[in-house]
Amino acid sequence: MQAYKAKGKIDATGNLVVTQSIEIPPGNVEVIILQVADEVNDSTETPSESQSETPKKREYKIQALKHLLENAPPTSPDFDPDEARWEALKEKHNL
Repeated sequence: MQAYKAKGKIDATGNLVVTQSIEIPPGNVEVIILQVADEVNDSTETPSESQSETPKKREYKIQALKHLLENAPPTSPDFDPDEARWEALKEKHNL
């Protein structure tokens, strides 16, 4: 089995829409959906409402890291955690 990664979205009717071209041969596929955590919103909230609110204060379960996490610089908007994990694994295993 070969794995491919593509970006997509779920439209208002609940259908999966793949937003980029996938160059694989025609045939049956199995789809695994991973919802992006940053885009998970309350379904009753409109995008303009969520942007107008002030950011909520985070509560930390591990108090020892609270100071470090509160003072950490923000990540860039184009940061991809999956890509960072993959790069770390390639370096670790000399791929």
